[in-house]
Amino acid sequence: MEFSRDSLESLLAWKTKVGRKPLLLMGARQIGKTTLLQTFGQRAYDDVLYINFEKDQEVHRFFEGNKSPQPILDNLSLIHGTDLKEESSLIILDEIQECRDALIALKYFQEELPNIHIVAAGSLLGLSIGNDRSFPVGKVEFLEMFPLTFEEYLRASDQKLYKAYEHFSTQKEINPIPEAFFSPLNRVHKEYLLFGGMPEVASHFIQHRDIESAQEIQDQILMSYALDFVKHASKTTSTKIQRIWNAIPSQLAKENKKFLYKAIRTGAKAREYEEAIQWLVQAGLLYQTSLISTPSVPLKAYEDVTAFKMYVFETGLLMRLAGLDPSTFTDGSKFFTQFKGALAENFVCQTLRRLYGRSPYYWTSAGKAELDFLIEQSGLVIPIEVKSGLNTKAKSLATYQKKYAPHLRIRVSNQNLSLSDNLLNIPMCLVERVTNIVGGLT
Repeated sequence: MEFSRDSLESLLAWKTKVGRKPLLLMGARQIGKTTLLQTFGQRAYDDVLYINFEKDQEVHRFFEGNKSPQPILDNLSLIHGTDLKEESSLIILDEIQECRDALIALKYFQEELPNIHIVAAGSLLGLSIGNDRSFPVGKVEFLEMFPLTFEEYLRASDQKLYKAYEHFSTQKEINPIPEAFFSPLNRVHKEYLLFGGMPEVASHFIQHRDIESAQEIQDQILMSYALDFVKHASKTTSTKIQRIWNAIPSQLAKENKKFLYKAIRTGAKAREYEEAIQWLVQAGLLYQTSLISTPSVPLKAYEDVTAFKMYVFETGLLMRLAGLDPSTFTDGSKFFTQFKGALAENFVCQTLRRLYGRSPYYWTSAGKAELDFLIEQSGLVIPIEVKSGLNTKAKSLATYQKKYAPHLRIRVSNQNLSLSDNLLNIPMCLVERVTNIVGGLT
């Protein structure tokens, strides 16, 4: 099954951009980067050369010690069997982290052959950390890619419901979604949280509706990440990376989700694990949200980097890391109610990270209140509280209201869309439209 990815529009815009530079498509492994680039090539170019540096080892030598792009282009044309033309050919360099010389060569393509269309893809594992070789800063453009969104999943799984979603999420007035559409949207959204983010998992589940086999694919993805830890980091660092990765579910299961090093290992210190945390963040596998001392613009100026929370980049993999069975979504157990809150928060975090281009922040008030997220939009600081259970009383938002009197507050819950005074309730299934909804109110 092929998903219609929103990132394709960004690639099409890059193709016709004045002053275009080689593009580096970044993101975690197995989120669909290769498929997206191949689709882009098929739709927008007459001719495509696809190189995978992980598989095509012999191509590495074209780039070794070669700072002149023309001989590289000539060799690529020879293996392609035809000349690569400036405006009608696309060169795709996949898994570019496996060939650092190719990454460096992008600089010289930009300087000497700027009309050649080159897109590289990689997770940057092994490049961002511990890399003492030059990186083509200022010579490439970047496009960050994420797992499938709920909208992309919905488009593939139920076109009629997607059209209803589009209709009701673009209304100028804040009105509840009719129940005939709201309940089905919540049902599909729950599927998405469990199996919808990773394209291979989502495709299998939509076509076969087989939970067990979908989980097997998730387990294989997690295993491939574990192998990456060993492959791209030193033995000492990879051990720490794995410990942090495995500890995330227990960190999120706590009522206070602030990241605690002692939860990794008794006596663990920040300085021991800082590099491993940075590795996971730069690999796109974890998102780090920092504490804000004062909710003022710009939020980053009030960031406390010593206090933070960690979220996984995709909820389905978080579920597998935690060992949760999908059936627990209906058993009503106390443990699951607590962790269900973590899944909801994780979804909101990963969505805000994608929409705003950076991780959100969080806020506390002397242990009396804690807001899950703070975002900036239209020059305003907007507080967000996530409520996944039946109790939707937003006590922390009330505390924040008394102290700062914000223009707008957001509660994310399972309830329908509504606006009362300055409290906007956004249902989970509409979180991906938060920028549009907020934009109409500010």
